[in-house]
Amino acid sequence: MSLQFSNQALYETEIKDDVTLQLVSFTLGEEEFGINILQVQEINRLVNITRVPNSPDFVEGVINLRGKIIPIVDLRKRFGMPSADDTKNSRIVVVELSLSKVIGFLVDSVQEVLRISSSVVEPPPAMVGNIAADYITGVGKLEDRLLILLDLEKVLNEGEIAAL
Repeated sequence: MSLQFSNQALYETEIKDDVTLQLVSFTLGEEEFGINILQVQEINRLVNITRVPNSPDFVEGVINLRGKIIPIVDLRKRFGMPSADDTKNSRIVVVELSLSKVIGFLVDSVQEVLRISSSVVEPPPAMVGNIAADYITGVGKLEDRLLILLDLEKVLNEGEIAAL
């Protein structure tokens, strides 16, 4: 069984090798998710998002980040979760996907940077909540909680990424 993170700077490893994974954790509702820290460019407070006509419902719009236009995807909507009002804890996690595509993901809050052993990561179940297992690389069993590890490359398909 192998954990696979898809990004040129990321790695594939056997679970038995007991590698330390560095993750950024964030919440959507009551669930906590983790993404590989190497994909994260920056984490920003919520700013004014400009709506884009005829965009998919999970695309909130675009922001101007130091002169670069970045599309913003609401992960709650993408995963079919109920909408929630933005709060002072809402954040935009700016990530770089394959082909140097930079996208912002709107999340409820960013928790922390974690270092966990790959030995505490189990393969993904068929479905976690409303989130299809295709998006998930594994589930980390931490002392006091579970951490769903996302594969951001699969959250959006190639056509959706190209359209952004």
